[in-house]
Amino acid sequence: MVTVRTLVLSVVVLLAAVLLLPTLRAYVNQTGELRELRAGLEQAQAEHTELEAELARWDDQAYVEREARDRLNFVMPGERPWRVLDPETVVDDTDPQTGRTITDGPVRGYEEGTPWYEAIWESVQVAGGPRTSGGDDAGTSDGTAPAGEEPAGDEGAPQSGENG
Repeated sequence: MVTVRTLVLSVVVLLAAVLLLPTLRAYVNQTGELRELRAGLEQAQAEHTELEAELARWDDQAYVEREARDRLNFVMPGERPWRVLDPETVVDDTDPQTGRTITDGPVRGYEEGTPWYEAIWESVQVAGGPRTSGGDDAGTSDGTAPAGEEPAGDEGAPQSGENG
């Protein structure tokens, strides 16, 4: 008789485990999902608060003007705009070969009142004009330098076969 009771008790416990395990698994899964959703909700609320604060800043006229200056490079009427170049890209005013200060270049600086198209046309004329170099161009007719010498003039600039 003891074995029948043990057998019945084990069947009841097994049946209870089979019925309760899926329910327990669903409870654990839903609890995890609920935790994730609450964390997402808190994150969304924090983002909403941050966006509301940013939206409120746009009601301030000084903020709008500062953003227009920073983002769009706007200037107020009567102001003179300045653009600062990257200091690593600004060319020095010294000739790397001679070490002397360069005062005059082939292109004049932009003068106040000169139309932009005249400045561009002058630049085109200077670029298309004859090159001036410190010495005579010692090269071959195809613009290459003799063996062991560097070509005269600008690097990468096409050279003509003419000397002068």
